[in-house]
Amino acid sequence: MKSRIANHVQNLQPSGIRRFFDVAASMEGVISLGVGEPDFVTSWGVREACITSLKNGHTSYTANAGLIELRKEISYYLRQQFEVSYQAEKEIIVTVGASQALDIAIRTIVDPGDEVIVIEPSFVSYAPLVELTGGKAVLVGADSLNGFTVDMAKLEEAITEKTKAILLCFPNNPTGTMLTKNQLLQISHLVEKYDLLVLSDEIYAELCFDQNYTSFATLPEMKERTILISGFSKGFAMTGWRLGFVAGPEDIMEAILKIHQYTMMCASTMAQHGAIEALKNGRDDLEEMKKSYRRRRNYFVASLNELGLPCHLPGGAFYAFPSVQQTGLSSQEFAEKLLMEEKVAVVPGDVFGKSGEGFIRCSYASSMEQLQEAIKRMERFVKSYQ
Repeated sequence: MKSRIANHVQNLQPSGIRRFFDVAASMEGVISLGVGEPDFVTSWGVREACITSLKNGHTSYTANAGLIELRKEISYYLRQQFEVSYQAEKEIIVTVGASQALDIAIRTIVDPGDEVIVIEPSFVSYAPLVELTGGKAVLVGADSLNGFTVDMAKLEEAITEKTKAILLCFPNNPTGTMLTKNQLLQISHLVEKYDLLVLSDEIYAELCFDQNYTSFATLPEMKERTILISGFSKGFAMTGWRLGFVAGPEDIMEAILKIHQYTMMCASTMAQHGAIEALKNGRDDLEEMKKSYRRRRNYFVASLNELGLPCHLPGGAFYAFPSVQQTGLSSQEFAEKLLMEEKVAVVPGDVFGKSGEGFIRCSYASSMEQLQEAIKRMERFVKSYQ
């Protein structure tokens, strides 16, 4: 009998993050620094808007591209917050989370044999999504000595005649690294020089602590080359609502919509009504959440450095990415032993790519009390390996 599973799926590695979550979930007293989601509950106004939509009987499909009211709010929000303009009717599609937006965007532009450059360490889904299209993910390691910023020389060396796009995510998951506007401009020069597209994952755009966010599409001549991907999970604490969006040039968006129509129909109607409220009135809650993350970041990163796990100061998101190399343990060994011996769950850096080896990802989207206890446990653990 022929194999019932396609070869490209058989060869796909499972997410390295989930394994640690599954083990931690079976243990009592674990402090989890592994979850990549806010520890805040979605704003009451957003929840109430969803409840009201249900009371009013809004339970049917929306347009494939999403409620026009929501697309108009997204358009207004992007213009007001990030100074980038997209037409609500033709250049924005509401999706089931930013993950689906990224999936259908990659499927739209990548033919078998095309190459997409991925800056790593990177979120675990990027390379597999490229490979599922028959494309090739070309991994370019970030410069760990400079806070995991992009090495422009390495980036240009990776470009070939098969390169179709560069996939960017800043603030970055897992490192929290931000790029300056000047660094983004350097990337844009390469994009124009080699006639490339950019997949810009901007899901953490609202969570920048020390500088204003620059959307890649705002750079000179880049709007027509950029597919902007974002959503409501991180900035508006709506992870479980599974709501995102993709914006881009009209011809690309028309093609993306075809895949979206066949694979998803539309995003949740109730979630879309909640998102309208989030964009209209959720800014104050977002700012309070960001202030809290900034305080936690400052405490947690300083503490990591003090206990002997060197860590650069992340400019955004809610992740710290300290080095564990001085312990003599690999990323996997460190994460496994820390979980078993001190009941602190972190994610080994190598699941985000080879350049993540020797590091761990810690989410500081936990209460200050939990972070303080986690630091105590990690300090005991590190001392036992000195």
